[in-house]
Amino acid sequence: MKIKIFTLIIFLTFLRGLFGAVQKTIIIHSESMERDIPCVIILPDNYDITDNQYAVIYLLHGYSGNYKNWSDKSDLGKYADTYNIIIVCPDGGYNSWYLDSPMDLNCQYKTYVGKEVVQYIDQNYRTIVHRNSRAITGLSMGGHGALYLALEFPDIFGAAGSMSGVVDLKLTTKKYELSEKIGSFEQFPERWNQFSVMSNVHKFKYSNTRLMIDCGIDDVFFESNRFLHKTLLELNIPHDYSEKPGGHSWEYWINALNFQILFFIHSFKQN
Repeated sequence: MKIKIFTLIIFLTFLRGLFGAVQKTIIIHSESMERDIPCVIILPDNYDITDNQYAVIYLLHGYSGNYKNWSDKSDLGKYADTYNIIIVCPDGGYNSWYLDSPMDLNCQYKTYVGKEVVQYIDQNYRTIVHRNSRAITGLSMGGHGALYLALEFPDIFGAAGSMSGVVDLKLTTKKYELSEKIGSFEQFPERWNQFSVMSNVHKFKYSNTRLMIDCGIDDVFFESNRFLHKTLLELNIPHDYSEKPGGHSWEYWINALNFQILFFIHSFKQN
């Protein structure tokens, strides 16, 4: 009997090594925007041969990107297999900034990513349905989106990160078509504060969200990220902060993702 069990374990291990992580493109319907939106999900290699439940990392793309960017540029399957996690890459639109736009009903990405995507993943996959087993991070616009969604949904995301994040939207008042989503800074200055991470970072004081901020020293958004770090220190809000050589580039983000995921895995284990 023991020999048979041992043989089965070897066979299953062989299958895992043969097939590896499973990457799928799924369609998630958005009630808030009344349309179907594609999303990449990466399942660990043992997903179909166990009844385990898994922690989930939500990974957001940047301005002008899409849901395929991260899976096209990096080996997400390696992380899913190594750490036994599910990785989800939702689509955030060309320039949604992961906000619910007060001007564009077709841009309700705060609700879509923060509620609808999470609800769909929890209902259709074996996830650990708890904030302490969910993390969210992203690059540039997605770095803003990850921190912003963590602020807006502290009961959903227990950990959040940012890579080269646009943490102060007021630095982009004439760029990236953001005014198309929330109005001009001259007309609606209150909106630029309402939607900016920098203006709302004090809310992390009470959410017990585990935070990691990362930005290259040659990045156009470096100074604002360093200022965010200093503000978190002044507010006595625990967080990890990293600044390394590098600019606003995929080379930097792919390297940064290693540290972000290690941070989240440690966070999951602590909880």
